Parts: sequence; C-alpha cells; structure tokens
Amino acid sequence: MTATSVNPYLEGNYAPVRQEIAADNLTVIGELPAEISGMFVRNGPNPQFSPIGKYHWFDGDGMLHGVRIHKGKASYRNRYVRTQGFQKERKAEQALWKGLLESSENNPDGSVKNVANTALVWHGGQLLALWEGGKPHALQAPELETIGPYTYNGKLSSPFTAHPKVDPVTGEMMFYGYSLTEPPFLKYSLVSASGELLWTIPIDLPTGVLMHDFAITENYTLFMDLPLTFSKERMQKGEPSLMFESNRPARFGIMPRYGDQNSIRWFETPACYVFHTLNAYEQGDEVVLIACRMNSTNVLVDDASLKDPEGDIPRLHRWRFNLTKGTVQEENLEATPSEFPALNAYWLGYPTRYGYTAQMDNTPLFEGLIKHDFQQRTSQFHPFGKGRYGGDPSFVPHPGATEEDDGWLLNFVHDVNNDSSELVVVDAKRFTAEPVARIMIPQRVPYGFHSVWVNEQQLQSQQLKDIENQH
Repeated sequence: MTATSVNPYLEGNYAPVRQEIAADNLTVIGELPAEISGMFVRNGPNPQFSPIGKYHWFDGDGMLHGVRIHKGKASYRNRYVRTQGFQKERKAEQALWKGLLESSENNPDGSVKNVANTALVWHGGQLLALWEGGKPHALQAPELETIGPYTYNGKLSSPFTAHPKVDPVTGEMMFYGYSLTEPPFLKYSLVSASGELLWTIPIDLPTGVLMHDFAITENYTLFMDLPLTFSKERMQKGEPSLMFESNRPARFGIMPRYGDQNSIRWFETPACYVFHTLNAYEQGDEVVLIACRMNSTNVLVDDASLKDPEGDIPRLHRWRFNLTKGTVQEENLEATPSEFPALNAYWLGYPTRYGYTAQMDNTPLFEGLIKHDFQQRTSQFHPFGKGRYGGDPSFVPHPGATEEDDGWLLNFVHDVNNDSSELVVVDAKRFTAEPVARIMIPQRVPYGFHSVWVNEQQLQSQQLKDIENQH
C-alpha cells in the first residue's frame, strides 16, 4: 500500500502526531485527587515518515504520551522512542523499513525494525519501552527521553516480551522471548528485584507461534502455545506465513517459577487465541487463569479470503487447570466483547476479586470500561459517551489502601466530535459515576497500545544507569 492509498491506520485518530511538545498546568474538569501522584505513560505506534509498502498499525515508531500528576496539577509531554531504526530514518529523512505484512529481505540489514511501540514496564529502578521482537529500550522518567537499548549488561539472549510480569511480593520480574523460526522457539528468563538478569532457560515448542502474553502465580509460570503458527512452507507456496490453525489444539503449559522445561505440564483445550491475560492464581489443587479469549484471530493476515468473521472477538474467560487430576475446565465470564485487561498490580499472581477491561465497540474501538466482580459474578459498565473512545487503562491504587478496588482507573479518551483528547480519571469504587477528573491534553493523542502507572516513589528513586554497561 502506497502512502497515497487509503489506509485506516493512517487516518482519523490513528493518524500520527509528529510534534513533540511539553505543557504544564493542564486544564482539569472536575478535581484531581491529591492522593494521585506519579505519571501515566502510554506507548503506541506513530510513524515519523510516510510509510513505504503495506503499513500495519503494529509498524509505527513508538511514541510515548505521558501525563505527570502531582499535588492536584497535571502536565503533559510526548516523545518518540529513539530506536536505531528511528535514528537511521531520521538521518535519511524518509522511511527505510517496510512493515510486518511484507518480507524483510530488502529492509536495512534484512531485518524487521524494532519500533519499541507496544508497552512499558517499570522494574529495578528503570522504565523500559517494549517490543516483543527485540530488545527493550531504557527511558528517563519523567522526561521520557530515550537512553538506549537495554541488555542487562549483555546478558539478554532473547527477544523481550511486551508483557513481563513483576511479582508484587518478591519484586522479581519474569519475561520470555519467542522465535517464529528458530528452535527451541521459546526462552524464559528471571530478573531479580534489583534488576539483575539471573538466568534464561530454553523451552521446546513443536513449532514457532506468536505468543503475545503469559501469566504468573505465586509459584508457577503459565505459557500459552496457541495455534497462531508460522510456516516457511506456507510462505513458499504463496500462502500466509502466519496463520491461525483451527484444527490444532490450544496448549497451556504450567511450570514452577524456578523450574525448567522438564517440569512443565501441558493442558490441551479446543483451539483459541489470547492476546492478553488479566491474572492467574492458585486455588487448592487448581491454577486459575483469567484472560480475553477469542475463538480465532486473523492478526497480520493480509488475505481477506482467510479472515474469520467470528474471529478477533475477545471476551473475558476463565480456565481452571487441576494439577492433581490433570483436567481443565473453562467458562465465559462476560458476554460483552472487551480487551486490554487491567487489575490492581498489588494482586498480580494472587487471588483477585476484581478485574477491568476496555469495552469494544462493533469496530476495533473501545467505548467504555468494564469492572468485573468475580466473586459476585457481576459486571459494571462505565461508558465514555457518544463518539468518545479509549484504550488500555492503568489502575492507580489509593496510597495505603487495603481494599483491592480502592483506587482509580486512568485512560486516554479521544472525542471524535471535536477531535480532542483527554486523560479520564475514574473512581474504581464509584465505577458507574462520572469521572472524578478529566485532564485536557493540548494536542491529539492517537489510539495506541499499552499504558503504565509510575508512582511518585518510583519517579523519585530512578537512578539512571550508565548506558555503556547495557551494550
């Protein structure tokens, strides 16, 4: 697709915003709770130049949009993640890389560009921008300037998932990297609370699969070997190299956190796909997983004839894996389609009563938030309003809170009626009420991917590390 062709991911609020700005004393409708202090940051695709070839939403250069909240006031800044590819293209003053829908053979270095555009994590005193096909990038906070690739003092030996998990009790971070083409196809790593990469182990899979997320419990790590497979043979026949194989089962692997591939147990279910997990935890003999399940997916499939009209409709779902009996039970938790699951991170890996998702419209837009009460089996809805669409929410706990839902949900919302953007603050306990505050953003914030909340203590404690040690 040429730059002059109609591409939905380059129009409307998907269109890039290329100006990097900083603005203080933002207009607030309502009142920001004094207890909210830190920075909300969201990552997303934002090509700096007109794309060449077939542009997909996943291809854009990473741009960070951050709102700093402190003492009832708010400021905003947006910054590109200055990856190696970004810098090469800026020097050339044009796009050099084609995207994921095309062969990378003619790209610079014959590679796919690490765009660092998917998600963020704070760990070991460092904020990282993530892209699952390569290295993370270290960032300054709250400035959001790029420090550079982050390799754990050269120990990083795999790509780095966009969805690492940080245990709220031990402070350890678990992550993995997958390969579509090279056995063992999966590597699993553990980082200490202080930020030292302790080990990486191989996990053999039958074939390369696109594995976007995983889950942890207090004692276990869960991997999802789902049938979105890569095949060189298909590619050589002119068929899609990446395709959902509905005749293959979905496999869920559960292993002790400090185990190896010899201690992993696999459970099979009918074919499905999961982009994002909400949480997992242990309950008696069972490991429970809650995630947004689809019957199938056509992500990155550029052949309309292969698209499944019933695919790509995610709904919150629960699996119960019985480690004693070796059985699995599953059930749908909410009929309304939703994605971008969130929870109070202090409960990650432990039994949760509440979870939150972004409610999907008939299109890939999110028209509100859903609060799920797993104990009462009820759902509450918070609509954004007509012509207003949000994205990935972050939960901000009330300082010193003892109740799981004592806090706020923060979310960028775009109003198509006047082409404006704002950060909406929703009280999780008064979920159906109007937002307690709406922070007006001085420029449009394009739709994007994942967000993170960096609290005041983390902002104050960040110690910038010598980037030379990270190569």
